[in-house]
Amino acid sequence: MDAIVKSFPGKEDQPRPTQAEAEEAVRTLLRWVGDDITREGLVDTPKRVVKAYKELFSGYDQSVEDELGRTFEEVAGYDDIVLVKDIPFFSHCEHHMVPIIGKAHVAYLPDGKVLGLSKIARVVEIFGRRLQIQETLTAQVAHAIDDALHPRGVAVMIEAEHMCMAMRGIQKQGSTTVTTTFTGAFKSDPHEQVRFMTMLRGRG
Repeated sequence: MDAIVKSFPGKEDQPRPTQAEAEEAVRTLLRWVGDDITREGLVDTPKRVVKAYKELFSGYDQSVEDELGRTFEEVAGYDDIVLVKDIPFFSHCEHHMVPIIGKAHVAYLPDGKVLGLSKIARVVEIFGRRLQIQETLTAQVAHAIDDALHPRGVAVMIEAEHMCMAMRGIQKQGSTTVTTTFTGAFKSDPHEQVRFMTMLRGRG
């Protein structure tokens, strides 16, 4: 619970419903869409949905600060771009609670210390497993690494398909949304942005 309060100031004033209350909310939605909650296929659905939501939104119970707490300084003077690309992720749109599916590309310029590579993927996963909009997710990943590592710069690009566009509303399948956030040298020096994009597209 401490991790939740740390990541979400004021959330301690919003106590969580019980599992029984959450399951009853699912039954209400099932009745609202017009189905029969007593039929065999739906009897255990509320319990399954609550269990699935606990996993899908596990990012609320995880602390990015704790995940990024350990860094390494034995880098033999390495100070060039560290890029982890094609990190698969899924999230859920905070407006419609339907999936966002995509991949993230994260780079930084070290300033005397580095992160374990798996930590970068974990940051994407933790923020992804919360209700999101893609713009916020992109900025959160960049600023979390910036705050923890204090590198010379961070670059994040996220490419994703939003099911709220594919399954409802305009119903356009296959469209991709691209967002970027740059900090430090990546923001101030166009040459570093070009190097990031070149490495990302595999041409360098």
